[in-house]
Amino acid sequence: MKITSVEVHRVEVPPADPPFLWREGLAGSARVGDGAVLHLGTDEGAEGVALFARPGAHAMLTSLVDVVFREELLGADPFQREWLWHRVWELDRIHELPLPALGLIDTALWDLAGRYYNEPVWRLLGGYRASIPAYASTSTFANTEEFLDVADQSLALGYRGIKLHAWGDARRDAALCLALREHVGPDVPLMYDGSAGFDLPDAIHLGRALSEADYLWYEEPMREFSISSYRRLAECVDIPLLVAETSDGAHMNAADFIKAGAATFGVRASTNLRGGVTGAMRIAHLADSFQLRAEVHGSDLPNHHLCMAIPNTTYYESLVTSAYVVRERHVDADGLVHAPTAPGISLPLGLGYGKTLEPFVETPR
Repeated sequence: MKITSVEVHRVEVPPADPPFLWREGLAGSARVGDGAVLHLGTDEGAEGVALFARPGAHAMLTSLVDVVFREELLGADPFQREWLWHRVWELDRIHELPLPALGLIDTALWDLAGRYYNEPVWRLLGGYRASIPAYASTSTFANTEEFLDVADQSLALGYRGIKLHAWGDARRDAALCLALREHVGPDVPLMYDGSAGFDLPDAIHLGRALSEADYLWYEEPMREFSISSYRRLAECVDIPLLVAETSDGAHMNAADFIKAGAATFGVRASTNLRGGVTGAMRIAHLADSFQLRAEVHGSDLPNHHLCMAIPNTTYYESLVTSAYVVRERHVDADGLVHAPTAPGISLPLGLGYGKTLEPFVETPR
């Protein structure tokens, strides 16, 4: 079997309604709905797709395909995923590919394999579980009272834990984290994500408050350029650190965080930022060899499959962006996400794909 077509389809990604915010200094939800789907075809009719949903995605992906990817992929064997995964890293050396684009080809190839074998990808990866608990991962709200109300709503809807994305002010965020623990009691799992908003002194201050409040993990308080800073943070706080979400290098970089003693809870795995399905599974196996967690980042469909395939992950991350909480459609009333049953990976509902891509869209449960 050979790859005979490499196409890009523009799709409409609706803006968040209502719009939401992240911490001070970061942009909020995108105002434009631009996205793209990478679509691979073969001489035997097997096809695979991967969604690239970021502002400017269509123009970016079209350029990459026309200038770099198409020439590499045409005539290649779609089942040689390892070869093609390594080849993308070779191309990155010269082209400095955008981090989210590094795994697109790999994700589309896994989707193709699942459709060819008529199996969901999580089963092709070995399969570990049929369901996983979800936590509510907040955007940033106006004040402490609003955060506490969102937490109450989320727990009432079945979510099994709460992760905060707060304001990016170490003192104010520390007070919020302590208030949330007092509000929900000792038994609800709580996590905190700093979205890289701090330097080391402020990260230490906030980490000590999180330790006091018995949070499960402390995620990305600083940019992940300096592993030495994370090592020092791990030495200064008791709260376990979840690291290596946005740093380049997939498993190679995650290994350095682990070796430095900075991954005291674990490392992040995702298709979007860690080199596709293949990169994410490398990270999961690496972490498992050190008895660490590989927590899946993000709530898109490829990560549903990772959650079901990776033994050492704890939760599914479900984004909550509105002060009026609506449970994500993939999360049931008991706070569980269930394993996909359709072949491949699938594209999410509601993005205006057109007839060509309709066969690849998920079927509602």
